[in-house]
Amino acid sequence: MALGRPRKFDTEKAITRAMRLFWRKGYEGTSLSDLTEELGITRPSLYAAFGNKENLFLQVLDRYDRETAHFIEAALDAPTARAMAEGLIHGGCAFHSDAKNPPGCLMVHGALVGSADGELARKKTNDRRIDLRNRITERLERAQAEGDLRREADPTALSNYLVAVLRGMAVEAAGGASPQDLSRIAEVAMTAWPS
Repeated sequence: MALGRPRKFDTEKAITRAMRLFWRKGYEGTSLSDLTEELGITRPSLYAAFGNKENLFLQVLDRYDRETAHFIEAALDAPTARAMAEGLIHGGCAFHSDAKNPPGCLMVHGALVGSADGELARKKTNDRRIDLRNRITERLERAQAEGDLRREADPTALSNYLVAVLRGMAVEAAGGASPQDLSRIAEVAMTAWPS
């Protein structure tokens, strides 16, 4: 008796499902058993498709960037520094208020703390957080050079401020903050922006 054709495994759907799992539980909070159950595959199939948990997490980070960074890219392309700041802060508020998303931010609580087993995940998420901060700083430096941002303003400090607000909103969202709470944070945060 001939065996049936093996069921095809959709790696794209699996990465999306794994992304949402890591987003909810963090890197170390997500076990191999969690992954195999969520993806509906065996451990050997997981290893064959992704290599290991770390490699899957790296693919998840790429997917997360592509699927969630739209408001960041739009903000960085805004015509003024103030419009960029508003785009980041209000975009972050909208993102974290969206009930379709797990609460919080994969980059913030996905791999901040843990054992030595999660070192690569922590490094990769930290690298991406640093990259965002650097991109914001570069955009603010350009705004300053173009006369759109006061000469006495500190692009690095402003970038750190914006990132701290974004990350703080992510933590608040993970802790159960309502969309109204996040909106108020965004409004207050913009009052500190240099005129």
